[in-house]
Amino acid sequence: MSIEPEPTHRESTEAPTDGALSAAPVATPDRPSDAESFALFEGDEGRLDAAQRRALVALLKHRYVSPALQPAEWRTILESEALLGSRLNELFLELQVDRSAEVAFKRQAGSESGRRPFPTLLHDTSYSREETILLVYLRTRLRTELANGARAAIVEHDELLGFVASFRPEHATDRARDDGRVERAIEKLLTARVLLRTKDARRHRIASVVETLLPLERLQELLEWLETQTPTADALQPEQEPDTPSGPGAAATDGDDDAEPDDTEPDDVASDTASRPGEDGR
Repeated sequence: MSIEPEPTHRESTEAPTDGALSAAPVATPDRPSDAESFALFEGDEGRLDAAQRRALVALLKHRYVSPALQPAEWRTILESEALLGSRLNELFLELQVDRSAEVAFKRQAGSESGRRPFPTLLHDTSYSREETILLVYLRTRLRTELANGARAAIVEHDELLGFVASFRPEHATDRARDDGRVERAIEKLLTARVLLRTKDARRHRIASVVETLLPLERLQELLEWLETQTPTADALQPEQEPDTPSGPGAAATDGDDDAEPDDTEPDDVASDTASRPGEDGR
């Protein structure tokens, strides 16, 4: 009498067809898996990690980012330049990173034709006559101090007032009004972080971003313009406004009033009053 072997049972590896069980979600470039998720809050579909998001916010909020003021964000920008640049591109902005001057900022993107058909988040901010004179002085003073081996350039508040006053026309008698204009110009440069505050309210540190604002070619043009702003020349003709530079990344909603004051004041920084800028701009 033969005994038939009992049939063996195999577990099927095929997915059920009754829809009772659903397949596990598959990670895609647009939807990371749970292990790869960058979610920081409920419903977060972002694809940037926390450090990259902070760097992006800094770029959008401030006129520029530098290692002196935001070291962590600066490092992240260098490490993730292409990725952060692509995020800004989605807002019709471009990321500009100047490694020599150690500044990064946003700029409005333009079309290939040179026009601006895109919606804009930024607005161009032209500097006033007083601000332009100050920028030329700060740019030249910074280059001089760095060339002499200083780690930073510190300027006295009264030094700035005196330099702009040297371009006051002889017929200008309302000194209080003119000084008020210069005070407002200095305050605007402090807000824009072209000048950085120190522990002494009457001393300011020159930010390296001034080199990006005024490349050598533009500096030479403004130096030539300043030659026409002597008191003798002004007495013979009306004051002429220069074709002033625009600040990098000046957003309509941004501002650096909440920025931490810069307390860095190296001991080896000379506080001597600088002479009038030279023709070579250095």
